[in-house]
Amino acid sequence: MAGGVLALLAERGQTLAVAESLTGGLVAAEITGVPGASRVFRGSVTAYATALKRDVLGVDGALLEERGAVDAEVARRMAQGVRTVLGADWGLATTGVAGPEPQDGQPVGTVYVAVAAPGATAVARKLRSAVGRSGEPAGGGAAAGERERAGIRTESVRGALELLYDELIENAGGQDREQTGGNGCLQP
Repeated sequence: MAGGVLALLAERGQTLAVAESLTGGLVAAEITGVPGASRVFRGSVTAYATALKRDVLGVDGALLEERGAVDAEVARRMAQGVRTVLGADWGLATTGVAGPEPQDGQPVGTVYVAVAAPGATAVARKLRSAVGRSGEPAGGGAAAGERERAGIRTESVRGALELLYDELIENAGGQDREQTGGNGCLQP
């Protein structure tokens, strides 16, 4: 998926920046694992702490206070913020709960990914993780909990790249549009 995303961006002469929370750099690692990524990848910000989402990426502090960091609008603002901070055409963001405990009232497995396109409204998608759906702590001890956490993070990387790919295909010129809520997408 990363190779396809990078090829589309290179064809258009556009760049990408990534803001990551729960994925902790895994999206950037997936992208930079593709030879030639430096032609389009500007860099990433791993804003794991909520304060960094506010102070570095420019996410509104009142929004973070009201909704917490695991929220569709927070993901959209992270994507927009990383575009601005790193001077990229496209921004991609991840935020969510990998576990082992719920966060901000959200159960383990709740993940939002977002894309900010040039000249368009940022879109977010709530991922429905196959792991962590119950919201319960992982059974089977620490090893099972670590596997669940790793699975959520891996699925989040895939989901983020799939959303970016979909947006690149649908938004070839960066025209302004909004998601209608289909396929698990949230309206902006």
